[in-house]
Amino acid sequence: MPSARRIARVCMINGPNLNLLGSREPEIYGRTTLDQIHQQLIQQGKELGLEVESFQSNHEGAIVDRIQKAAEDCDALIINPAAYTHTSVAIRDALAALAIPVVEIHLSNLARREAFRQRSLVTEVVSGHISGFGADGYRLALEAVSLMLRS
Repeated sequence: MPSARRIARVCMINGPNLNLLGSREPEIYGRTTLDQIHQQLIQQGKELGLEVESFQSNHEGAIVDRIQKAAEDCDALIINPAAYTHTSVAIRDALAALAIPVVEIHLSNLARREAFRQRSLVTEVVSGHISGFGADGYRLALEAVSLMLRS
């Protein structure tokens, strides 16, 4: 009897204020909501043979807890740490402990933002970084982790 192939699970973690996507500074972050992004990734995931789960929190500790849990229940991780990108050593350290592919995503191009937003504490510990493509960056991130999981 053939064994059932397990579908790879990709976890998407979003940091503070991303629950306001679509209404918060749409000239910078666009009009697509976080729920719309998640629904698009679920559909894209099905096409790629991946299961996509979404998590968002405005609280640093909750994000760290979810990253740590990802080591047990995720095959890859997509993360937009939002403002914590520039301030959280705790999130950086939690990501550094993972042995799964991790793609950091940002809606805006950090290099074109304010000086304090141009440095990411997490970039050096993730597999890849996508920045500046708006909501499409999440789609690109899912394609990237799909490729990493296949190789």
